[in-house]
Amino acid sequence: MSVRGTFSFAELFRAAPVKSSLLGFGPLGLAAGQLINSYVNGVSPLVAVGFAAVMIAFAVVATGHHAAEVRLQRLETTIEADSDGEPRPDPE
Repeated sequence: MSVRGTFSFAELFRAAPVKSSLLGFGPLGLAAGQLINSYVNGVSPLVAVGFAAVMIAFAVVATGHHAAEVRLQRLETTIEADSDGEPRPDPE
């Protein structure tokens, strides 16, 4: 078993669709909305771009944290499944 498995967004979406959507698309939607709002209302683009950058960074970090949660859940499920079966002989 590899120490660090990577999940695609599709795998994360299959594991928890609502949480994956909120963490992946929510911040990106807010960033796009702020950029559009800035353009429509004539607000300085620096404010909107800064906000968008923070929201994109949040989406990346939150999705990474969500992937770690899914990895931990799968590891715990694997350990429970292994412990329910026959005991393994000690390798010598």
